[in-house]
Amino acid sequence: MSAQSTPEPVIPEPGESGPRQRGKGRRRKAPSKGRKALRMTAWTVAGVVVLGGAGVGYVYFKLNGNIKSVDIDQALGNDRPTKIDNGSQNILVLGSDSRSGSNKNLGGGVDDGSARSDTAMIVHVYEGHKKASVVSIPRDTLIDRPACTDTKGTTHPAQSGAMFNESYGTGGAACAVKTVESITGIRMDHYLEVDFEGFQKLIDDLGGVQVTTTKAIADPQSHLNLRAGTHNLDGKQALGLVRTRHGVGDGSDLGRIQLQQAFVKALIDQVKHVGVFTSPKKLYDLADTATKTVTTDSELGSVNSLIDFTDGLKGISSKHMTMVTMPVQYDPANPNRVLLEKSKAQLVWDALKNDRPIPRSATQGTATGEAKGVVSG
Repeated sequence: MSAQSTPEPVIPEPGESGPRQRGKGRRRKAPSKGRKALRMTAWTVAGVVVLGGAGVGYVYFKLNGNIKSVDIDQALGNDRPTKIDNGSQNILVLGSDSRSGSNKNLGGGVDDGSARSDTAMIVHVYEGHKKASVVSIPRDTLIDRPACTDTKGTTHPAQSGAMFNESYGTGGAACAVKTVESITGIRMDHYLEVDFEGFQKLIDDLGGVQVTTTKAIADPQSHLNLRAGTHNLDGKQALGLVRTRHGVGDGSDLGRIQLQQAFVKALIDQVKHVGVFTSPKKLYDLADTATKTVTTDSELGSVNSLIDFTDGLKGISSKHMTMVTMPVQYDPANPNRVLLEKSKAQLVWDALKNDRPIPRSATQGTATGEAKGVVSG
């Protein structure tokens, strides 16, 4: 008795529910070149997905390990403004002026281990996450610093007439948040801090940022020398631009804020057109640098949380971002310091609390630094 041959299984075509048996007496047609190519493509894609999945696992843990976070909620406890639940978000963004390690050369100081908030911005994301208002806080503003407890559990006493940026130097992120909440009466939903060295490398990874200067900027202290015209700034030049205060306007911190605001808008436009998804290596380099660069509140202290957070901001373009400086006037006793214009500032805080645009009247007649329009994206 002869053995029967087992019917050869046939791979189902797209749309078929399962394998079909080859009919008796019918010779199977050889696959066409087009179908061979389709199968090769399918198996190639499957292989990429499997290998890519393994790579993503490694990348996730690598990037997750880069992120530094601080538990601000635990440090500050319940003595904070009430959280506003209207779909908006308020984020305190600080640029840290560290004097330790490799940052000492970028900060222009000695390695004394100290740190200050060189840049401070309140970013208010409106309900729907299609537009935002950014309020820059001058570092030289004289304020009444509240008592606060840092993330190590050390309590720092209140101080009258302190410079704003000393809050961070005194008690780190928690005291900076406490001070901003004390000034504004608004609870900060999140905290993001960027250091000098990471900022410089991030700009280099992006391939630079294009800006146009309407006037020449020369400031040896921030290592910046730009002629009037369009420039593609590398990391060192970009850092010099956002730090310079002697090369533009009246030489005050207010003039520097004007440059920072213009640069942020240019940076946002650059990120949206950088095309990182066409280059996996570039995407990884950016993600690696970005996660090493930032310190976040504990709620944002993971890759997944940061992705969800930034995904909610991607619909905001520079055209839908209003940038102002906290209303201040020069201190009559010291031209290098500024004082809060409380009545005008209250117009800003009320607008943010109620998720409304900041009225123009809030900033009319306040000190500006005279550097507006010097830089554009």
